[in-house]
Amino acid sequence: MNAQSPSLDRKIQSSTALIGVIGLGYVGLPLLAAFHRAGFPVLGFDNDPAKIAALNRGENYLKHLGTDLVKKMQKAGRFEVTGETRRLAEPDAIISCVPTPLGKHLEPDLSFVKQSADDIAATLRPGQLVVLESSTYPGTTRDVVLPRLAAGGLKCGKDFFLAYSPEREDPGRKDFSTQTIPKLVGGIDIASGKIAAALYGKAIEKVILVSSAEVAEAAKLLENIYRSVNIALVNEMKTVLTAMGIDVWEVIAAAATKPFGFQPFYPGPGLGGHCIPIDPYYLTWKAREVGQPTRFIELAGEVNRAMPDYVIRRLGLALNQRGQAINGAKILVLGLAYKPDVDDVRESPSIELIEKLKSLGAAVDFNDPHVPATHKMRRHDLRMKSVPLTPEALGAYDCVLIATNHSAYDWQMIADHAKLIVDTRNALRNVSGKRDHIVHA
Repeated sequence: MNAQSPSLDRKIQSSTALIGVIGLGYVGLPLLAAFHRAGFPVLGFDNDPAKIAALNRGENYLKHLGTDLVKKMQKAGRFEVTGETRRLAEPDAIISCVPTPLGKHLEPDLSFVKQSADDIAATLRPGQLVVLESSTYPGTTRDVVLPRLAAGGLKCGKDFFLAYSPEREDPGRKDFSTQTIPKLVGGIDIASGKIAAALYGKAIEKVILVSSAEVAEAAKLLENIYRSVNIALVNEMKTVLTAMGIDVWEVIAAAATKPFGFQPFYPGPGLGGHCIPIDPYYLTWKAREVGQPTRFIELAGEVNRAMPDYVIRRLGLALNQRGQAINGAKILVLGLAYKPDVDDVRESPSIELIEKLKSLGAAVDFNDPHVPATHKMRRHDLRMKSVPLTPEALGAYDCVLIATNHSAYDWQMIADHAKLIVDTRNALRNVSGKRDHIVHA
């Protein structure tokens, strides 16, 4: 290693290294705040002018992080955001937290990873550390990012350093935060791994250094494939047990009384969030490249992706039994976010449910206490606003579809005033009174 590594290490140990974070979304903004909280000066990068303007006004658009998060950073100083990629020359460490979506044919879309790597490469200087945090297939850091950074002649592990550290954010979670979730780190080489681990160790309580970037990349995929497969299992159990007249929720609760060998997972209307619906396909794509089948993982994906259609079939049957079709029905979807008590709508099954119901001729509204209106996404643009939720409003709908079980909802009021309810989350398990208008899906 040349003299740059000791210099960078000294800056890290003294918390004087300037930390740059590319992508100030659900991963990047809390990470930026974690390093700022640890005493580092931080410089955030984003290509969305609205986000930059909001942050410069002291506003936090990720409400689950607390409304005063940005104001606290501004008050303390050492905090700046920009959209100018030429300033990537300034940070001592650059962490890329850009999206890794799927293409039309469920293939990896690394366009954001490539663009951020090209932006970094344009100003890369000796002594900088670059870390990729985006969820991706094994080999991305070495095969996609490294060649772009090395194209200018600088040597990795000597002139600059490159590592992978998967994000493990779970928006809205109360028992773990960015600081307390153990951090995996894998370097392209030994020097890169050590310096990256040292950096994260200043802001994160526990850091686990693994042998390579590929191990860290694969570990991230395994974490989410594990959840995808087990969610698919209970989703399939739900369809089977429902046909048998057995309550799948009671079955899961009964199985969960076993103190070993079982972990409860719960069914729903489909998968949401940025990771679980997407990560498995990154591995299946890479597996095909090396000639290995991934039938188990692909089957789980098929089961989970079929759940919105299953919910709509159950909803259609419930309406039919009351002499009504989906076509022409007024339907209220409760919950646009993909999980309770957050405003995160990424890959939310609620969006697909609304689009499918509309295509079948239904008049659809939604209510979500955390999402006042929809916004344009890569594949969707509903252009809808959350409608008020009152006893009178509930009674005007032919069917209420519970897609997200926000704790703010008054389930007893909903059960008392809705004509027909399709419950995909077992949200009404504790309501009293009549239940013959409640259908589980």
